[in-house]
Amino acid sequence: MHSIFVSDLHLTPERPQASQIFFEFVQGPAAQAGALYVLGDLFEYWVGDDDLGDPYNAAVADALRALSGRGVALSFMHGNRDVLVGQAFAERCGAQLIADPLLLDLHGTKTLLMHGDTLCTDDVDYQKFRVYAHDPDNQRKFLAQPLAERRKQIIGFRAESEKSKAGKAAEIMDVAPATVDQTLRAFGFPRLIHGHTHRPARHVHVVDSHACERWVLTDWYGRAGYLRCDASGCTPVAL
Repeated sequence: MHSIFVSDLHLTPERPQASQIFFEFVQGPAAQAGALYVLGDLFEYWVGDDDLGDPYNAAVADALRALSGRGVALSFMHGNRDVLVGQAFAERCGAQLIADPLLLDLHGTKTLLMHGDTLCTDDVDYQKFRVYAHDPDNQRKFLAQPLAERRKQIIGFRAESEKSKAGKAAEIMDVAPATVDQTLRAFGFPRLIHGHTHRPARHVHVVDSHACERWVLTDWYGRAGYLRCDASGCTPVAL
């Protein structure tokens, strides 16, 4: 059986086309796979698992539950937009929460999975915010607030983030090559699959005479797709 990888779907009711593609995807291509890995940013934002009562969020979770119920192994990695996804969401979907990074043997090839934001070390401001957002105490304080207040704050954070990105050079928001090489070296020169940058491509990094393949997953803004991997290698597939 093959494995499928997606990231940066940024699902929200405000993007009905991407939502329709997602629901068709989990009933079609994903249902034919042995495993589906969601490498972060499934949602445009996530304010906490108690928001599963929202009809749209519930529909997404139930679609994933139907997929895992068919025997597809479902794994979820946090992204920067859905860092607050917790065990309740995972259980609702029938998914396993996985660490970032995660090294595994994928159909015979050592493969490193990441969301990808930790590779963007030239974006110093973002890395500082990431530390803040991943701090357990900060998360507990945020989740202790009423749901409506959390949603309001998250929307404000997103607006500030977009304003900040508009003033940054594109290269700063991409992966830092030296950090990629350092990561590949630290994990024994694996194949690397990640998202986050919204720059889908296949790269080959030569690190200490080792040729390491790096796949960047597509986002679902104005396009959609997944990466299909089996024993023969990986292939990007457009939806």
